[in-house]
Amino acid sequence: MNDKAVYYSVGPLLYCPADKTSISNSIQSQRFGTGYSLALCLEDTINDYFVAEAEEQLTASINNIYEARQHSDFYLPKLFIRVRQPEQIHRLTKSFGNSGEIITGYILPKFSPSNADAYIEETASLNGGPGTPKYIMPIYESPAIADLRTRCGTLYQLKEKLAPIEPAVLNIRLGGNDLSHLFGFRREPYESIHQLTPIANIFADIVTVYGMDYVISGPVWEYYSGRQWESGLRREIKDDKLCGFIGKTVIHPNQIKVVNEEYRVSKRNYDDALQILNWNVREHSYVSGSSTGERMNEYKTHLNWARRTCFTAENFGII
Repeated sequence: MNDKAVYYSVGPLLYCPADKTSISNSIQSQRFGTGYSLALCLEDTINDYFVAEAEEQLTASINNIYEARQHSDFYLPKLFIRVRQPEQIHRLTKSFGNSGEIITGYILPKFSPSNADAYIEETASLNGGPGTPKYIMPIYESPAIADLRTRCGTLYQLKEKLAPIEPAVLNIRLGGNDLSHLFGFRREPYESIHQLTPIANIFADIVTVYGMDYVISGPVWEYYSGRQWESGLRREIKDDKLCGFIGKTVIHPNQIKVVNEEYRVSKRNYDDALQILNWNVREHSYVSGSSTGERMNEYKTHLNWARRTCFTAENFGII
């Protein structure tokens, strides 16, 4: 289901604890600008003993944003709730009431064989009636996918479980920090996560299993200030793109602009993508020089790349 623009539209996904009282005001005042999505987290960022209070504050924030939206026009990012348990989805949906219209979907942490069935059942129930569809974004970050002895089987098992709700899976997301934690890794601002071979191997297996059918987002970058944070982020995004990722999890507004800039499509790539998509399939030859005369364009082997390039350009722009 990577054949529609919406699957490429998450962009920079900014994480925020769901219990922050300033969420509504920050969105209404466009404090974070535009061109980003927002993840309101009830999982790792919330103390286990204060989940109920966080849910109450989250509901109040969503209600405030919804009410404000009825009377004023401001940029409303795609809003996702990162839950910690499947049953939270039903409970929060009921709590939001009509305000739930502004929720784009739910993020499923530590997606694994132990919780997949429950999450999928909740997703199917969520989309069982009329109205705007709600998306999910499972995060692959659990020890179950780090175990080399069973990794491929686990990844294919989870893919098979997702198949009945495939249109509702907006992105596959990667828990770079959680996976690094398993090995005791932490990269410096001048290092790319793709240099951590055990992590890069997990990423490669996920792309191999899911990349032909789903959009996969790049892992979080935790630096947002100090020396080399921006050049390091730009370098890692280049690695992300080369590995087939679209978009990135971010933890600070400083990172939003960088992600959006790095995912812009070059004019050369865009022109070549259009040439390939508009190919006259009745022509004798399915190969031609590129628009700039620098490389070969081949209809049969570059078609998927061309579609992906145009969807990316539609959401991030052209440079």
